[in-house]
Amino acid sequence: MDFSTFLWSLGATVGAYLVGSLSFAVIVSRAMGLNDPRTYGSKNPGATNVLRSGSKAAAIVTLLLDALKGWVPVALVKCFGQPYGLEEGTVALVALAAFLGHLYPVFFRFIGGKGVATALGVLVGISPVLGLAAGATWLIIAYFFRYSSLASLAAAVFAPVYYVFGDGVAWYLDTSIALSISVMSAFLVYRHRENIVRLIKGTESRLGKKKI
Repeated sequence: MDFSTFLWSLGATVGAYLVGSLSFAVIVSRAMGLNDPRTYGSKNPGATNVLRSGSKAAAIVTLLLDALKGWVPVALVKCFGQPYGLEEGTVALVALAAFLGHLYPVFFRFIGGKGVATALGVLVGISPVLGLAAGATWLIIAYFFRYSSLASLAAAVFAPVYYVFGDGVAWYLDTSIALSISVMSAFLVYRHRENIVRLIKGTESRLGKKKI
C-alpha cells in the first residue's frame, strides 16, 4: 500500500467512525419530542429501547437510520474505492469503524448502543445475501421466542459462519473481512452480557412489553 492509498484508507475509516457515532436513537427521540432512550427501559440508545417509548414510528426510523449508517460507508468504499486503491482490507476497516462508532460514539461521550442494526447494515454492505441471512436469523428467533436480545445473539454468532461457509464459499473468502465480522460478533455478544444473565434467570423483557 503506497502512502496515497494509506491516506485514503485512513480517511475512509475515520469518516466511517464519525458516521457511526451519530446516535440516531437519541437524535430521533429528541426530534420527535420523546424521552431520551438512555433514561428508561434498558437505557440502551437503540431501536428496541426506543420502541418501549410507545412510538413505533420513532423505533422504525431509528432502526433504518442506524442500519443505513453501517451500510453507507461500506457501500461507498466498495463502489468508489477501487480507483483510489481501496480494496477488501479497507472495506473491513470501514465496516468495523462504523460499527464501533455506534458502540462508542465520539459525539455522545463514547456511550452508545449495542450495535445490532448498524451491524446488520454493515453486513448488507459487505454482501446483501449475508445481511439477509443474518436478518432472517434475527426475525425467526424473535418471532418464536419474543426476545430481541436472544435474536441478536443468534444473528451475531451465525454471521461469521454465514460468511465463511456461505458467501465466502460462493465467491471467495477474504480474511480481513472474515476477521472484521468476527470482531463485530464478539462485541455484540459482549454488549449483551447483561441480557445473557437475565435470559438465564428468566427476567429478560420480551418484545411487545412496554417498559418505562
